Amino acid sequence: MKIKIFAIISLLYFLNINHLYSIEPDAFVQSTVNRASKILSDNISKEKKMEELQIIAKETVDIRGIGFYTIGKTRKNLNEEQKKKYSELFEKYFLKSFSSRLAEYTNPEIDVQSKEVLNENYTIIYSVLKATNERPEVKIDWRIYTKDQNNPLIRDLIIEGLSLARTQKEEFASILNSNDGDINALFNVLKNFIKNWFLHTFYFYYLKLLYNY
Repeated sequence: MKIKIFAIISLLYFLNINHLYSIEPDAFVQSTVNRASKILSDNISKEKKMEELQIIAKETVDIRGIGFYTIGKTRKNLNEEQKKKYSELFEKYFLKSFSSRLAEYTNPEIDVQSKEVLNENYTIIYSVLKATNERPEVKIDWRIYTKDQNNPLIRDLIIEGLSLARTQKEEFASILNSNDGDINALFNVLKNFIKNWFLHTFYFYYLKLLYNY
């Protein structure tokens, strides 16, 4: 009898601990934003900022999930070796693209305003990037994957109504369609970006200055 009581108490304690360590999606987003803002405000090199931003991304973004979403139905036609290669390339591509562009900003202030629970797996967090003398206010919605409440992950950013994941999916679809669905063509594009990311970043920075966005 004592053993049963102890087992029940232990189970309740374990469940309570899990609840204590779960994190709400809005708190998760604000915490992630604060971490990134601190790095961008630090007086360190761009390369160092990129390294630290990539660490945050690995911890908070569902890179694998986004990667397979962006190739759509093509995923079903890949063998295990191709899936592994794609996952590895996409992660490198994503981290380079994400960190190099974000590192151009200094101390972005983002305020989380509200949330909408879609279902047990997804919550949308609504936030705004505060306006400055150089840019207007920008609405940013975060699609958070919440199946594991102890480990929420970012699945998409919707900036002023534009889904970044969907945009990436359309770009990859264009590459695949132009090459008869050959996944190797996409592999080559990803490899080229990873190898020459600095040139891509320079082009992005040039457009930013040219069009003030």
